[in-house]
Amino acid sequence: MRSVDRERALNLALVVLFVALAGALVYYAGFLELPGEDQYDTGTAVVTDENGTRLATISVEVADTREEQYTGLSNHDSLADGNGMWFVYDQERQMTFVMRRMDFPIDIIYVGSDGRITSIHHMPAPEPGQDGNNIKAPGRGQYVLEVPRGYTNETGIDVGDHVEVSYD
Repeated sequence: MRSVDRERALNLALVVLFVALAGALVYYAGFLELPGEDQYDTGTAVVTDENGTRLATISVEVADTREEQYTGLSNHDSLADGNGMWFVYDQERQMTFVMRRMDFPIDIIYVGSDGRITSIHHMPAPEPGQDGNNIKAPGRGQYVLEVPRGYTNETGIDVGDHVEVSYD
């Protein structure tokens, strides 16, 4: 009897392992639907300078879940001027964004809990064969705004400016 019970337990363990491995394979192969361009909540970010002058109005996709934040813009082919992604975290902290699976350059803007921009990074797209996880942009904030590369220069957005987001 004992060998039959062991054999059943082993077979059950193998089935569980197979299902877990198959699930991981399907996930990483992209067969399961991950957040995409039309799955994020949306909003509008308004950036003003210290005098209250409006510098930019940006249509944003809101990444406020762990899955959306991990995926970020990696499911996008490009990002047009006036569009961006707004990452929302529970509290202000030191963090590092990377260019994982990115095919186009962006500006990464860290925003503190008070809505003030704390730093801006002008990030290149990874070169062919380059690991985007090695292209890092450290900063401190509760929020991060990603826009097309050079957009902050074109609009005059700078450290110390204020970002306010309204959600649709």
